[in-house]
Amino acid sequence: MRTPSEPAIKIRGLEKTYAGSKGSAPKHALKGIDLDIPQGSIFGLLGPNGAGKSTTINILAGIVTKSAGTAHVWGFDIDDNPRNAKASIGIVPQEIYFDAFFTPREMLELQAGYFGIPKEDRRSDEILEAMHLTDKAHAYARSLSGGMKRRLLVGKAMVHNPPILVLDEPTAGVDVELRQQLWDYVRVLNEQGVTIVLTTHYLEEAEELCDQIAIINHGEVVACDTTANLVKELDEKQVIIRTTSPISEVPACLKELGTELNDVGELVTHYRPSQISLGEILKKLNQDDVEIADLSTRESDLEDIFLQLTKTQ
Repeated sequence: MRTPSEPAIKIRGLEKTYAGSKGSAPKHALKGIDLDIPQGSIFGLLGPNGAGKSTTINILAGIVTKSAGTAHVWGFDIDDNPRNAKASIGIVPQEIYFDAFFTPREMLELQAGYFGIPKEDRRSDEILEAMHLTDKAHAYARSLSGGMKRRLLVGKAMVHNPPILVLDEPTAGVDVELRQQLWDYVRVLNEQGVTIVLTTHYLEEAEELCDQIAIINHGEVVACDTTANLVKELDEKQVIIRTTSPISEVPACLKELGTELNDVGELVTHYRPSQISLGEILKKLNQDDVEIADLSTRESDLEDIFLQLTKTQ
């Protein structure tokens, strides 16, 4: 019997080495990854191209054979219980591929058949409605737009009602409206208890949706924490100050902070809140009789921490 404290996915020491071709050196794609993905979470798996995200997902899906380590999906070891592990996870792949001569409804019915779901228990029409594809149920797949095909991929991954849904770049090439529809459905699934694992290049999307994020770079986990803690750890803010009177150089009181003038004559200061507060910066300007007309601040975001961690690697 599973307990709520057990991870939905548990990975320990996961490694994958691809053999080199034509004399080239082998590629060490994963270098001993450890991950715990909590039940009921929306978990972001981020990293640059080639970092190892898709390799990790493909190992969990049973598409790629790992070189070392262990992985458990919903409590099932992917080596000892591959059938149960696969039944516990739905994969929405990055690539869009369909048989052009099947309709969306036929695809869902066929997918349900793969998992041995009796006809009376299939949810094809329910899934088509949730994916806003009811009016395309009997159209050939080749007539669907890119966004519709992407939504159909999500539907195919959900036919066997898995407790875990993995979405690999699900909104790539999807317009804003369709992206919002997709994420509305993902949120509904998550509220129903489905654990969501997301890879995306849209960092603002991950920051908004994900409870917890792991960043992979060169086959290693370089960060794993709640989204809020990751952003907080960067400890960097920016303040832009417009003075009442135009200035041609940075006031002496701010030079020690590395303040610069931007193209429109505003003072731009990057500072660490743990070392100096915004109030102290403003006090320095007041002491130098610099009058402030307006100011704006910018918090660190996920993109900042992502770039810092991947560049330092």
